[in-house]
Formats: sequence, C-alpha cells, structure tokens
Amino acid sequence: MDDADKIAAGTHGDPFSVLGLHIVDGKVTVRVFQPEADTIDVLDAKTGRKVLSLDAIVPGVFAGTAARRKNPFAYRLRITKGPHVWEADDPYRFGPVLGELDEHLIAEGAHLDLWRVLGAHVMTHEKVDGTHFAVWAPNASRVSVIGDFNAWDGRRNPMRQRGQTGVWEIFMPGLGEGEAYKYELLDKNGHLLPQKADPFGFGAEHPPKTASVVRRLDGHKWADKGWMSKREALHRIDQPISVYEVHLGSWRRVPEDGNRPLSYHEHAEQLVSYAKDMGFTHIELMPVSEFPFDGSWGYQPIGLYAPTIRHGTLEEFRAFVEACHAANIGLILDWVPGHFPEDQHGLGQFDGTPLYEHADRKEGFHPDWNTLVYNYGRAEVSNYLVANALYWLREHHIDGLRVDAVASMLYRDYSRKDGEWVPNKDGGRENYEAISFLQRTNTVAYGEVPGVVTIAEESTAFPGVSAPVDHSGLGFGFKWNMGWMNDTLSYMAEDPINRKYHHHKMTFGLHYAFSENFVLPISHDEVVHGKGSMIDKMPGQGDDKFANLRAYYGFMWGHPGKKLLFMGCEFAQGAEWNHNTSLDWHLLDHPQHKGMQNLVRDLNTLFRNTPALHQLDCKPEGFEWIEEGAAEESILAWVRKGKDGTPPVLVVSNFTPVERQGRRVGVPEPGRWVERFNSDAGCYGGGDRGNLGFAASEHVAASGRAHSVSLTIPPLTTLFFELQQDEGS
Repeated sequence: MDDADKIAAGTHGDPFSVLGLHIVDGKVTVRVFQPEADTIDVLDAKTGRKVLSLDAIVPGVFAGTAARRKNPFAYRLRITKGPHVWEADDPYRFGPVLGELDEHLIAEGAHLDLWRVLGAHVMTHEKVDGTHFAVWAPNASRVSVIGDFNAWDGRRNPMRQRGQTGVWEIFMPGLGEGEAYKYELLDKNGHLLPQKADPFGFGAEHPPKTASVVRRLDGHKWADKGWMSKREALHRIDQPISVYEVHLGSWRRVPEDGNRPLSYHEHAEQLVSYAKDMGFTHIELMPVSEFPFDGSWGYQPIGLYAPTIRHGTLEEFRAFVEACHAANIGLILDWVPGHFPEDQHGLGQFDGTPLYEHADRKEGFHPDWNTLVYNYGRAEVSNYLVANALYWLREHHIDGLRVDAVASMLYRDYSRKDGEWVPNKDGGRENYEAISFLQRTNTVAYGEVPGVVTIAEESTAFPGVSAPVDHSGLGFGFKWNMGWMNDTLSYMAEDPINRKYHHHKMTFGLHYAFSENFVLPISHDEVVHGKGSMIDKMPGQGDDKFANLRAYYGFMWGHPGKKLLFMGCEFAQGAEWNHNTSLDWHLLDHPQHKGMQNLVRDLNTLFRNTPALHQLDCKPEGFEWIEEGAAEESILAWVRKGKDGTPPVLVVSNFTPVERQGRRVGVPEPGRWVERFNSDAGCYGGGDRGNLGFAASEHVAASGRAHSVSLTIPPLTTLFFELQQDEGS
C-alpha cells in the first residue's frame, strides 16, 4: 500500500510528510485528503487567485504541481461537491506549534505549565485563527482529532507526532470556542480504539454525551487582586478557618424549572451570600472536574481540566470564584488524583496500553470503587496530575485543594486482601511513588502559587501528613481529623445514661490533637449510605435530639482544630443527603431548625472574633483541661488560650439531660467570666437556662485550681465563658 492509499485508509503514521505543500523536484506540490470533494483548487491566500487544480489520484486524495512556483506559499482550498462550493484553509500547510523546550519538559515529566501546551487552544498561528490540538499517546500508530467539522471521520485530520515525546499535534484553522471534539486512535498494531475525550479538555458536553469542548482560557480579566494579596495571611494555622462543604447539584434546586440544579451564576448570588451570612470563611465544593455519572458525586472524574458543564461554562465558573472572593470567602475544591473510572472515553487504555494506570490490576485497579489507579511512578502521569493541581490554582484562582482518599494512595494494600497487592521494592506496604507524588504536588503548589492551602482527607495514623516535605512530611497544610469525628459521633449516638462508659471517646482526641494541623470534619460522608442525618444520629426524641446536636456543635467549635460542616447540617436537615434533590429548606420554617441555623452562625462569629478559639488551634499550649475525668456526670471542661495578652475562654459541655446547678468548675485565673455562648439559649431553640450573662470567680478550690466559678449548666448544653479584661489592659 503506497502513501496515498494509507492516507485514504487512515493508517498513515506521518500524514504531514505526505499532505500539504512540499517541494518535489524543485516544484511546489500540494496534496489534500478530502473524501467528500468533487474538485479542489489551490488559491493564493494573499491574492485569492487560483494557482492550480488538483487531480484525484485515489478516492479522496488529490494532488497537483504548480509549474511556476518554486517556493512555499500560504494557500487556501476551494472545494466543490455537486452544486456546493466553499473555501477552507488546509491544516497540513501549517507548521508545528510546540517548541523544543516544551518537548524536552514533556519528555522529562517536568512541564509545570503542561495544560498550556497540551489540550485544545484557540490561537492565531501563522496569521490564521484556529485551534491547536495536542495529546500524549506514545503507543498509538495514528491519532486524529474528530468532530462535526470533519464528520467524526478519523481519516480526515490525523495529527503530527512530535519526536520521542509521544505527543501528537495539529493546528485546525477556523475552529474556535464551543467546538465539540474527541480523539480517534489506532493502537500500535493499527487496531481502532474507542473514541477518547481530551485528557486536557477545558470543557465537555452535557452528560450523557462525552465529547470534549473547546474553551478559551485567555481573556478573563480577574477583579480579585485584593483577595489574592491577603489570602496567604488568612490560611495560616493561627487563623479562624470554618468551611462550608457543598455539593452544587443539590444545595438548592429550582422546582418550577424541572427541579434543575442552580447555575454557577445563581450559586454566585445565592450560595455565596448564604455562606457569608452564616459566617463561614470558606466554601469547599465537592468535585467540579467533569464526571460522567451523577451518582459518583464527582469522585470518579474523567475531565480533570474541565469545570463541569452541569452548572455552566468555564467562564461562568470563574465568575462564581470571583463572587466568593468579592465576599471575602475562600474557595476550596475537592481534588481526586487517587483514581479514575474505566469509562471507554476516559484515560483507561488510552492509546491501547495502560498509559495512565498500572498494567498489573493488583496495582492499577481499586476494588472499593471499581476504578483505575494512576501510575504515580511514571513521570508523565505524575506531571499530568501535578500540573492539574496548578491549573486549578492558577487558571481559576482556587484558594485550596482538599485531596480525596489520601489513605488509598499511601498504602499498596489499602482495602486489598492478602495476595491481591504488590509490595514496594523493600517488601512493605507504603506506596513510595504516591508519597513522592503527594510531596511534589504540595511543594509545587505552595512554591508556585502564593497563599494557597492543601488539605488531606487521610484516615490512618500515617505520620507527618501536615509536616513540611523537608521534614519528611507529605507537605499538606491541614489534615482532616477522621479519628476525632468517628469517636465523637459514636459517643453522641449513645443514650446519655450510657455516655459515662464512653467518656474517653470525647477526650482521646486530645492525646493527638496537635500531632497534625487538624480540621474537624462533619462531611457528606457522615450523612449518607444509611448513616442518617446529623439530627438523626442524636438519641432521644424531639427537643432532646436538637439539644444534643446543639451541645455537640458547641463542643466541636470549642475543640482545637479548624471546622468543616456539610451543607444542611447547619440547620439540622432531617433526611439523609440525596444528591438528586435539594436540601429541605422549608425546615427553616420550624423554630428548632431555625434555631440550629442561628447557633451555627453565632458559633462561626464567636470562632472568628475570639483569638483564644483559633490562634493556637494547632499548638498544645493553646489548650488546657479543667475537667477531663467527670465521666459520671458526662461533663467536660477545658480552657482555650490565644497568644499573649488575649483573654482565655472556658468551655463546659454537659452531655446528660440533667441540669447541674451550683456546679463548681475551676478557672485558671480569677475574675469575671462572661458567658459568650450558651447552646441552651432560647434563640437556638433551648430552654433559656444559664448564668445571667457571667460568672464571677471565687477563691474556692475546684478541679485542681485555687479559683472556681459556680455555674448553672443546663442539660445537654455547651457553654463558653471569656475572661473579662480589665479596662485599659
């Protein structure tokens, strides 16, 4: 089979060596593949004059020689089919776009701006507007870009392979924003593979369609300079960070419009103003990278570089980011570098080989989620993921990344039985390659983008998750405290009469509370899959359930650690979370639910405005037990401290339905202790019992302290008292 036949069959591995303009025997020769054409003329692009007509040499392949032309020139094609005539630029007359430095960095797996060279980019190339496509597929024998523009025919626009990088590229004149496309690949043996979405696609079609969509990254004029310059100070461990976790598809819906989710624009107005009113410092979005299956909640992504089209375009997503920043709210994204689904249009067997995943299913398949695991030890794969983190931080001004399922990445035997996993080179279970990848991601993120924060969802005792990489840590800014969450929710589920036997579950967390920079997470995972809503978890009936939850939230906000609360939990959503339906906002018509919302708002305000509650969150000197062992009464009392000169805060929790009157609690300093928060307040739905606003200390020993206060501790209540500073101090 000669070159023309291979071009017509779509099997030629180097189409640019055949198609386009070439000098043959000192004369200009032009070859074109247009299977739908009857005739093709070559026009001078400058003058519009006809230079030559091409002849069909095999069906669809046209060629001709310009006898009077000896040098290359810019040309266009005039094509006829029956009565139809049109002009077009020939993709095969354009030179490559990728430079040698790009090729070198790609080959090294060290291109931190990888998304700026791979993927689809609208540009002007050789004075012509169009879109440049580039994709990594080193084991393919042919790669083509396909779409409506070429009738999804992979023979029409095969791409140019760039050296030894495994990258294929082509500039497609005339294509621009909004064009749907995929890649068609032949494996190394010439077999046709399933059509693939672009691993670097910046947009995607609405599911269930699976094509990528050309989206411009340039041209956005960001107006958040003020926020970007101050956010670094707001992400320090001594700052009050309170995160509202949100699933955009179900936070609120529009029942009068087919029960659709809100758009990015609508979230920019409604969600941002709500989070601001509630006193949260950050919104954390469950994954917005494009994903095929709604029921995965975004945790099985395929378009890692595309904000999901479910709520609008890439530009509209950026408008949402800016709305957050305009309201002085940081935006954190859930990021999923741990696994990806096997959908045919995704990364699996991308070029006919396990390119992004491990070849051995013992390493490359995740049994919990039926997903594939990235091969972190492959430089190009690690580069793909590190660059993805930078992409969200740089291109979309995201303030932080919460990395999903870190434990599943750290351990080769995670959720695997004996004989179903491959040990590391030393025979152990740690995944050295994943550890190195996470360290590099954090090093690059913090080093390249000032002011960002990274947070690990990590459920084991792996050491140093939030320790610096140069101290052998993973380099995250914070770690979710899963142990605290599991222990305390287990305690709260107990009938109060039995809680004295489980007292340690509320105190054990302080044994390791300062080993990491912790976030206390009440996340979506705690209110799905039969676990019940937060109010459902509480024992008792009616008002007792609400009192328990109010006391728990008080305990949580008084405990060392940053805070995270999943949407709906702030007003005691009654039903388990369902990704297909809105939160039950109508519950706010009921006083108990409205009261819970008021409580969370006030806790956030207190947390933000009280240095002792956040400045030393991650330092042991910021915490002191007053009563750790009052198990019989299920009472806990402790002091939170800030930096020098800030007044301490006494927190007292009573987890029984018994009011304690005249209960003496020791205090670290004598003085007037002002009641700053009482979860039994009437505005929260409580019984309005308390201490008339303050408690004055007396020289009466209690709790091992020389001074104490006599308190009324309402049933199922948490109280906060702040030491009143002397005037002028």
